[in-house]
Order: sequence, then structure tokens, then C-alpha cells
Amino acid sequence: MSATRILIADDHELFRAGLAAVLEIAGLQVVGEAADGPSAVRAVADLRPDVVLMDIEMPGGDGLTATRQILTEYPAVRVLMLTTFDLDEYVFQALRAGASGFLLKTSPPDQLLAAIRACMTGDTPLAPSVTRRLVDSYVQRAPAPPDGQAPTVLRDLTDREREVLRSMAQGLSNAEIAARLYLAEATVKAHVTHILAKLGLRDRVQAVVLAYECGFIP
Repeated sequence: MSATRILIADDHELFRAGLAAVLEIAGLQVVGEAADGPSAVRAVADLRPDVVLMDIEMPGGDGLTATRQILTEYPAVRVLMLTTFDLDEYVFQALRAGASGFLLKTSPPDQLLAAIRACMTGDTPLAPSVTRRLVDSYVQRAPAPPDGQAPTVLRDLTDREREVLRSMAQGLSNAEIAARLYLAEATVKAHVTHILAKLGLRDRVQAVVLAYECGFIP
């Protein structure tokens, strides 16, 4: 974590300063700040951070548009949305834009640090209220697969990979999946990598969204 390079994108200077202080006390390296979306895109190009803490509503350019641009050009960057607005439309847009997680600005510092750590290890940090509504939304909209069969889009996955995907969709971390399925954590991580590769997905968020959209999780 100490080598993780952070870029803060938020239009409130005082918030940026406070957040930078929290991160630096924790030993993280804040490599830059941006006050709007376009500035964040330019900063990523110049500074190549590992993680961007991205606000959503900023004058002069919103964070969702910036996230899409950043991840199109620099797919290895992790974008963690950090916002005041706990709204479904923002959550879904952020996840579809490729964001690695979504936290509220009211989250305590230890939760933020855990979310940054999760981003760097490939997990998907979401505010608890966001996770619950995300699941509820897809449960209401997704069709059930016929006769318990896996949807066609998942046919290339092995039975074990489907078990791992099901656990991912329930919000479990790699360590929790390993404990549930009696596997080594490294084995679970390998399964997650294979799942993403077979489905042509960028990260766990997209895998979870797909699991609900195609009806794999009833």
C-alpha cells in the first residue's frame, strides 16, 4: 500500500486537502490533485497514478465522463468514486463506466483505506447501502435461467468458476470465497482471473453486473 500512487479529483479544495492529509498519514503517496473531470484526465496522463479518487459532480466536467475517458486510455488505473450523492443513477453509470468501486464521502477513513486496498487487489469496494440496492435492482429486473441452466453467456465457465462467480455476486472477497469453497486464496484469485478473461470483462464489478443481468443470480 505504501507504494500506491493516488490522484484526488474533487472541486472542493478544502476536501482535497483533508483527504490528502488522511492518506499521507496512512503512508500513501498523493501524487496530484484535480478540480474537475478534464483536469483529472490530464493529470492521469501526466502522473500515471494507481488509483483515482473521483468526485462525480464537478463544475467544468463531471467525474463519470472523466472516468470513461481515463479507463479507455489507461485501463490499468483504478477509479474509486467518492461522492456525496447516494443515487442509483450515479451508481449504475459509475459501474458501467468501469469504476472499481463507489463510496460515500461520509465513509470513515478506515473504510476508505480498506477500499483503496481492495481496488489494488482486484476486489470491488461498494458502500453497503449501494451494494444492497444494486442487488435488489437486478433481482427485480433479471430473468431466471430456464430449468436451472446457466445462461448461454456463461457456458464456457467451469462448474467451479460458476461457484466463484456466484460468491462474487453475493459480495464475498477472495478470502471469504476461499473459506466457503475450501480453496486456497491464490486458487480463488486464479479462478477470478479466468472468469474475467473468458467473459471479456475488465473487473469484478462488471462480472457481478453481468451475473445479475443475464439471470445467473435469481
